[in-house]
Amino acid sequence: MALHVALHHRTSYRYERPVNLGPQTVRLKPAPSCRTPILSYALKIEPAEHFINWQQDPQGNYSARLVFPKPTRVFSVDVDLIADMTVFNPFDFFLDPTAEKIPFTYESRLATEVSPFLRKDEATPAFAEFLKTVDLSPRPSLDFLVSLNQRVNRAVRYIVRLEHGVQTPEETLTLGSGSCRDSGWLLVQVLRHIGLAARFVSGYLIQLRPDVKAVDGPAGAAQDFTDLHAWCEVYLPGAGWIGLDPTSGLLAGEGHIPLACSPEPSSAAPISGAVEKCETTFGFEMSVRRILETPRVTLPYSDASWAEIDKVGLQVDGLLEAGDVRLTVGGEPTFIAADDMDGAEWNVLALGERKRELAGRLFERVFREFAKGGFAH
Repeated sequence: MALHVALHHRTSYRYERPVNLGPQTVRLKPAPSCRTPILSYALKIEPAEHFINWQQDPQGNYSARLVFPKPTRVFSVDVDLIADMTVFNPFDFFLDPTAEKIPFTYESRLATEVSPFLRKDEATPAFAEFLKTVDLSPRPSLDFLVSLNQRVNRAVRYIVRLEHGVQTPEETLTLGSGSCRDSGWLLVQVLRHIGLAARFVSGYLIQLRPDVKAVDGPAGAAQDFTDLHAWCEVYLPGAGWIGLDPTSGLLAGEGHIPLACSPEPSSAAPISGAVEKCETTFGFEMSVRRILETPRVTLPYSDASWAEIDKVGLQVDGLLEAGDVRLTVGGEPTFIAADDMDGAEWNVLALGERKRELAGRLFERVFREFAKGGFAH
């Protein structure tokens, strides 16, 4: 089954007058860790007169550094990509024996490598109280992480928050609400405080309308949808980085397309850079559309496809009728040996002592009678 979608993302800034832009960093290219196949990618920048230098940051994320030699009244970034949304199982991984149960510790070499993702912020009052309620009794690591992810999901009411920056865990827990980036950062800090390496992820989220209604659990998107999103990843020896989305309480799947994975939210911002002080009009638009869908169990054919199939069927019916081709009831001729009707090879066995010999004789007789000038195969 193939399901390809085209995602378009445009961000624009219009200034009241021509202004000088400092170097701008754009982090809007799918990260190397992205599990969803990206079939094509294009980045368009306005003004056209600019210099672009693609880089990889210390975490390996792609970033485009832009330099603008002249003042401009418009700065826009357009991203177009095509993603293969074939479903994958987010639980399809193996754990190292040392990490199969919580709690566990990283061996010294690995602990050094993931040290930036173990840095903890201060355990302020509300956050410290939340940490005390986290059950660290020995149990399977995956069960623990699924439970913790759902716990954060229940503790934080999702809101659309347009203010700049990310709330501290203290603010998020005190308010009991936050955006995806706030609940994502809260989960990162919880994981670090219990000794697990975690990183903040900024990316695209693509949600497609399901083919059939769910019997239980979330109903899913009412229509195809995409937006910028944020979540968390935890490092599990043997499995690597595993995505946890506290906004939904689920593991990250094919709809999660990471753009920047970082120890700190500030270094995962989609666009960052300086500009002269001025009045600015901000524009933002995103869309997703299906460009290829092959038939599948839950959606064999679209209404348009069925109409085309019916059309071809009617054309075939017309040709058969015009040629006076009629339907008759027939059968496959079955032969058995007249002198051994009850033998196993004539009733239940595919082959036997005489079947091939007698079949060969019958074949030669039929060939001579009905296929003169032909060849035997």
